Amino acid sequence: MLSRTGPARTPAPRTFSRWASLAVLCAGTLMTVLDGNIVTVAMPAVQSDLGFSAPGLAWVVNAYLIPFGGLLLLVGRLGDLLGRRRMFTAGLAVFTAASVLCGVADGQGTLIAARALQGVGGAMTSAVVLGMLVALFPEPREQGRAIAVFSAVGAAGGALGTFLGGALTQALGWHWIFLINLPIGVLALVAALRILTPDKGTGLGAGADYPGAVLVTGALMLTVYAIVGAGDRGLGGTLALGALALALFAGFTARQARAARPLLRLRLLRSRALTSANGVQILMIAGMYGFQYIGALYLQRVLGFSELLTGTAFLPAPVAIGVLMLTLSARTVARFGPYRVLLAGLALITAGLALLGRVPAEGAYLTDVLPALLLLSAGFAAAMPAVTGLAMSGARAEDAGLASGLFNTTQVVGGSLGLAVLTTLAASRTERLTGAGEQVLAATADGYRLAFTVATAAAATALILAAVLLRPRRVPTAPERTAAPGRTAAPEPIASR
Repeated sequence: MLSRTGPARTPAPRTFSRWASLAVLCAGTLMTVLDGNIVTVAMPAVQSDLGFSAPGLAWVVNAYLIPFGGLLLLVGRLGDLLGRRRMFTAGLAVFTAASVLCGVADGQGTLIAARALQGVGGAMTSAVVLGMLVALFPEPREQGRAIAVFSAVGAAGGALGTFLGGALTQALGWHWIFLINLPIGVLALVAALRILTPDKGTGLGAGADYPGAVLVTGALMLTVYAIVGAGDRGLGGTLALGALALALFAGFTARQARAARPLLRLRLLRSRALTSANGVQILMIAGMYGFQYIGALYLQRVLGFSELLTGTAFLPAPVAIGVLMLTLSARTVARFGPYRVLLAGLALITAGLALLGRVPAEGAYLTDVLPALLLLSAGFAAAMPAVTGLAMSGARAEDAGLASGLFNTTQVVGGSLGLAVLTTLAASRTERLTGAGEQVLAATADGYRLAFTVATAAAATALILAAVLLRPRRVPTAPERTAAPGRTAAPEPIASR
């Protein structure tokens, strides 16, 4: 909860009120996370009902990702300026209304436009949540527990979305994967208005850089667009769009260096904890998101699972993630520190993806998929709260909304990057092998093995980067400082305390 004088002077709310507020934030997050995964299993049904072509069907996902990823940084900053509660509740209203439009859509254009509006609402809701959470729980131990709960809801909700997508599509039809958001959204909005304390923010005059907003929003949208359409556009077109996005980012950076009231204070990017944790997260999420998508395809196209059975096969993930995050994550982070917990989690994720890199065409769920699923769940349960705490520890109170938006932006970029690269690699390998005369089932499994192997490399790289870049700085002892009076030790980062 934020005070009316701005986020920097937030009084400590009562314990019950804070945890009730956290429940509201988790409910809003759950709705957007569910939507990101619930669509995957229903895609064949949507294609059959509305007559989408294969390239056109991709826009059911892309239309959501582009505004969601492109607007996170902007609305995160606007939440700091206009009030995070106001941005959160407005996002809930937009997302819920857009979900109803998706659910009643009877044509391709209507569905794609409604999905884009969902992306806008999802960005407004998601961008400020971590900033509100950090303000609610300033004490490190309680903050660790709150982040563990929040991360458990997000991670478990992602896997639960796969199950619900299959169950709702098979039982009621694909429209209900969107209409299910109506009761959740209404309840979350009413609870948010009643429980969350209003805040005025610092005002637009504290950082309303409109040219900078146009530049960074355009750059982020173009980045996501270049990534999600890479498979259809080819290398040349993707590189051209990437170069244009880099040019916009360069213009944004130059603008922020000169602006009297910048949208993004560049000093935020000088935080080692913030920038390194976001870089690690991109690679981690790329591997995990690729697993969720490619794993579902492997179960359906290679092992012959139905939509409902595919969703059921993923259920151990949210159960394991929820139990581990709620019972162990905060405790282990408090005891061993986020750095060690993050490394352990990334090691487990790497091992799980490496196992999937060996799945055969004649594989079995219990022996070839479930062990890897449990390793990935344990690794994510450890790594996600740790990397979240490390990232947010590098931001000042007045920049918490912006840091939250940046953290969520790297999640979208990582997920989009993983999805685009891994699906393209899998499809290319399968097409090449079938062209050479190999059976379709074996070629498909080989393509998925390649995707899982590349995801393993991404997770291993994240582990190496975290070990090097996020290692806590050693603070000299009193005798060491006495022995070398002319030298000043670098201050210990907040994240390592």
